[in-house]
This record gives sequence, structure tokens and C-alpha cells, in this order.
Amino acid sequence: MNTTKELNTAYRLRHALDERTHELPENVRERLSSARKIALSHKKSSVEAPVAVLQPAMAGRTSAFRQQGEGHGFAWLGRMSVLVPLAALVFGIVGIYQYEQHQQMLELAAIDAEVLTDDLPLSAYLDHGFDAFVTKGQD
Repeated sequence: MNTTKELNTAYRLRHALDERTHELPENVRERLSSARKIALSHKKSSVEAPVAVLQPAMAGRTSAFRQQGEGHGFAWLGRMSVLVPLAALVFGIVGIYQYEQHQQMLELAAIDAEVLTDDLPLSAYLDHGFDAFVTKGQD
């Protein structure tokens, strides 16, 4: 849309200049004409200059597949290059979460097994004095 505005402005400007050209002296018109020819020659030479374009290695192969009528070739590969790492990341995070949950369950089961196989009654573990005794005994 911006290019359209620029083109319209250029056309209006050119039209306004063309309307007033007959009022200019002859030597000024000749200088403007030669300057315009020089500018156009520079413009044409810059447009015709080759531009180096970096193409992926598979670019030629996909166009060959399209010419043979085998569909879109490897076009799906571009879409999958985003989805595959994203899926791997999600599965990795879910796997790590499941592993941590399993390890926590095993630790709690081991603590429960130790408490149940001990000779002390459960009420001893609830006593605040016993907790102080255990911490004092460890020092």
C-alpha cells in the first residue's frame, strides 16, 4: 500500500513538472533532459545487476518434484521443522515430571515402610518432646 502511494505521488509530480516545462528556457530543458537520461541509465544498470540469492540445498529438488507432478515434494518438511522440536520439548517435560513424581512416591513409600516396621508406636512420632529427643540424639 505504501508503494502505491509513492507511485501516485511520483506520477502527480511528473505530470506537474511536464506541464511547466514549456515555460523553462531552452538550455535548462536540455540540461534537465540530459540529467534525466543519465539518471535513467543508472537506474537501469542497477536494476539489471545480478543479485546473489542463498538457496537451501533441497530447493532444486522440490521444484523437480513439482515439475514431475508428484505434489509439493518436501514442503511439509518446513512445517515439521517447527513441530518436531516443539513436540520433543513437550514430551521431555512430561517425562521429567512423571519421573520426579515416581521418585517422590518411592521416597514416601520407603519412609512409610520404615515407620511401620519400627518398634515405636505412632503416637511417639506425634509427640513434640520425642522430636526434640531425636534431634538432640543426632548432635
